[in-house]
Amino acid sequence: MEFIHNNNQIAVYTPDYLVVAEVTFPDIDENTVNVNHTFVDDALRGQGVAGKLMEELVKELKENGKKAVLTCSYAIKWFEKHPEYDDLIYFK
Repeated sequence: MEFIHNNNQIAVYTPDYLVVAEVTFPDIDENTVNVNHTFVDDALRGQGVAGKLMEELVKELKENGKKAVLTCSYAIKWFEKHPEYDDLIYFK
């Protein structure tokens, strides 16, 4: 499965460029993003794709030195289960 890193989005596409899985994270400021949406098509559910999207997100946050505000319910639950990434979450 190929994860495509776009500006403020990591996605998986079909061969005809339809999005079948994605996480979106628009910029709040130059150091912070809002992880606001995770989507996995029904055909891919149960295969751990959403978790893999989160792992790709973690890599991108680390590479870019950014922190995340979590407003997506899936992202909130995933990060709660992975406290080793607490340093990437922005807490006010």
